[in-house]
Amino acid sequence: MTDLHAQGLAAFREMLPGLIPDEVTSLADEAIAGELGDLSIEHVFGALWTRPGLDRRSRSLVTLGVLIALRASDELKFHFPIALRNGLTVAEVEEVIYHVAGYAGYPAAASARAIANAVLH
Repeated sequence: MTDLHAQGLAAFREMLPGLIPDEVTSLADEAIAGELGDLSIEHVFGALWTRPGLDRRSRSLVTLGVLIALRASDELKFHFPIALRNGLTVAEVEEVIYHVAGYAGYPAAASARAIANAVLH
């Protein structure tokens, strides 16, 4: 396991406790593109979420905006709770949804609103 992978697992576990058990060190499986989970842990959570330039709260604001604009529904299901854990309020999550509507469109914002309501209430 690389240092970035270990840092990524630690960051992921802090933001979504209990989702990956402590004894699990790899998310690789036998499916097509089975290494995707490990690549995400290393490259996103290890290399990006642990950088010193932004705090996790700020990274959550940026991440929510990007994921809403991309209409990345599956990822938003994880990142709305991460955002709250990283210090955002539900009111701030709402403001991100409103703000993205103006730049990425109302369909993307409406989809994010539905996911936020399902996940956060």
